[in-house]
Amino acid sequence: MYAVIRAGGKQYKVAPGDIIRIEKTPSEKGRVEFTDVLAVANDGQISRPAEGRVLGEVVEEGRADKILVFHFKRKKQYKRLRGHRQPFTAVRITEIAADGQRFTAPEETKRKAPRERAPGLERGDYFPSAADFGARGAQKQQGQGKGVVQVESQAGRKAGAAKRTAGAKSQATRAAKGGAEKKAKGPAAKSKKRKP
Repeated sequence: MYAVIRAGGKQYKVAPGDIIRIEKTPSEKGRVEFTDVLAVANDGQISRPAEGRVLGEVVEEGRADKILVFHFKRKKQYKRLRGHRQPFTAVRITEIAADGQRFTAPEETKRKAPRERAPGLERGDYFPSAADFGARGAQKQQGQGKGVVQVESQAGRKAGAAKRTAGAKSQATRAAKGGAEKKAKGPAAKSKKRKP
């Protein structure tokens, strides 16, 4: 059993229990009624009912994924980029009534309530655990690894100081070599090259 209805300028094939997304539609207490029934099929027979209606309940209202609208005119430096999100209403078909016959959808089972999130976290946020940091991170979070961290940081400071002193020595030797070359290549050296 299914019906073809028109909603929002489009046609939809629906059966009891189906969930369809239609253009945003006003609803009364979460109920929607479609009176524009184009066809009803029952036991392989398709007919256009004299009087037919399809009832549904609103499951969700929202906006679809963003699409980008790009306007472009060549050679005129004209570019416009706009985003658009089309609003929709998701409806679960509960009943199809046509020519004195009624077909209803089975009762929907209640979903579990979503579990509560930790305070301060939004949807999609990730709160890392101690295991994500490795053994050292676990010690830090439990307050046990302070001595280890201090020893490592002191060793790191010594290594960094050694690198800096080695770098300064090499820089001084480069400057000394470069200075000697510059003296030889001074303005007098250039003038000698110019004279034949």
